[in-house]
Amino acid sequence: MTATLDSVQAPAAVGARRNEKVGQVVSTKMQKTIVVEVEMRKAHPKYKRIVRSTKKFYAHDEQSSARLGDVVRIRETRPLSKLKRWSLEEIVRRSSLAQIEDAAIRTEIETAN
Repeated sequence: MTATLDSVQAPAAVGARRNEKVGQVVSTKMQKTIVVEVEMRKAHPKYKRIVRSTKKFYAHDEQSSARLGDVVRIRETRPLSKLKRWSLEEIVRRSSLAQIEDAAIRTEIETAN
């Protein structure tokens, strides 16, 4: 009897698998929020040609670490606001544009000191 109870409780303890998507950051103008554009490629049902479609997702970025152009992984979460249902999981690849901005900020700080 106890063996069956343990096996029933094990999946609940692990938690439900949340949906994840990988996309590019297109906006960081809000506080603790990024806009991620995910590209989906799918064969057209009739013509069998690959059709590209994009969708934007609003994701929560607690540390505001993501920058414009970064490739990020987002994970589905509970509703955080009217539009936010995703949270930033990790930054897969930094944008070269973000690296140039970092270098420009460092030079400004050094010249100010």
